[in-house]
Amino acid sequence: MRVVVTGIGMINSVGLNKDESFKNIIEGKTGIDRITHFNPEGFASQIAGEVKGFDPKSVMDPKDVKKADRFIQLGLAAAKEAMEDSGLSEYDSERFGISAASGIGGLPVIEKASVIVETRGPRRISPFFIPSALVNMLGGFTSIEYKLKGPNLASVTACAAGTHAITEAYKTIKAGMADKMMVVAGEACICPVGVGGFAAMKALSTRNDEPQKASRPFDAKRDGFVMGEGGACLILEKYEDAIKRGAKIYAEIIGIGESGDANHITTPAPKGEGAYRAMKMAYEMAGRPKIDYINAHGTSTKYNDLYETMAIKKLFGSKENCPPVSSTKGATGHCLGAAGTIEAVITLMAMQNNILPPTINYEYPDPECDLDYVPNEAREAEIDVAMSNSFGFGGTNGVVIFKKIKG
Repeated sequence: MRVVVTGIGMINSVGLNKDESFKNIIEGKTGIDRITHFNPEGFASQIAGEVKGFDPKSVMDPKDVKKADRFIQLGLAAAKEAMEDSGLSEYDSERFGISAASGIGGLPVIEKASVIVETRGPRRISPFFIPSALVNMLGGFTSIEYKLKGPNLASVTACAAGTHAITEAYKTIKAGMADKMMVVAGEACICPVGVGGFAAMKALSTRNDEPQKASRPFDAKRDGFVMGEGGACLILEKYEDAIKRGAKIYAEIIGIGESGDANHITTPAPKGEGAYRAMKMAYEMAGRPKIDYINAHGTSTKYNDLYETMAIKKLFGSKENCPPVSSTKGATGHCLGAAGTIEAVITLMAMQNNILPPTINYEYPDPECDLDYVPNEAREAEIDVAMSNSFGFGGTNGVVIFKKIKG
């Protein structure tokens, strides 16, 4: 059974929809700036990739907005675009499931509720607090919106969650448990606790005076990732069903890979050993095809970028055999649990347009990160097969490989 992608949508700091986002990414623009969601004065990191100009009432009933935290709202926006893009208007609800993802979920509403219970007492907590905070409520809200009665799943695997949501949806269709799956991810943790917590780990860039240049994957002067927020959605379905209804097919999923580092709660396994095994699993499942492009996890942290580079070189045998690699987090920031799904959409659009997205802010080559990272400017190239990588805290790794269907 073959599984294909027939609809996509995304929202992030460089655009409120997939076309605007991709255009700005290709043009080398960034959505990273000083934080406006709260006053960041006094925080070690004061910058982030915020979604600007988004009105949640555009994707949900105004009376329901207060029931859903921002990560759910952003996911719903992406889902709406993907469903419209897929052309699906009639379907068997019981054979259409959902695979949702978020790394942390409703952290802002958790933070606010904690303050309320401490200062005003437990009876002042909103009855919508729990439903708006739970990660799986992204799938809950979205399944209700589109009457999806198939499997309702949620991946909460840190920064690999978005890619794991794709692999879970793929496996669900392959197992015959659904004919179609919506993959939807959302993340919105740019709040005092979120930014302060990651800063306490020394994970964030502190280049506060140059926010547009702060996220610089694979660059020798990288000093940490920059938080982003956003949402993305992919519609997956059986190839036969897509052909039968004359659907537009972006690509076929031909390989998936998952692994665990079993090494450290935050630091990747030495030399990218865990990332390598996930990539190798996907590569071998796909039949070891010629890979034309890799959308790297590329967070702009010292060890992630170094070890991912080492893993890629190990997979392909040498630096010379490696395909072009880029990280789009310089544009969007690191959208945590939504990153993998957002980057899958970017990868699919790169394949559709035969253009390699750039790794922006690549100014100072790192001798240890020595691949072709498509520095600073997009590049035209035929992309028939592409890989997208995601790695998360806790040593969790996910990889997906897409293949263009021709003819």
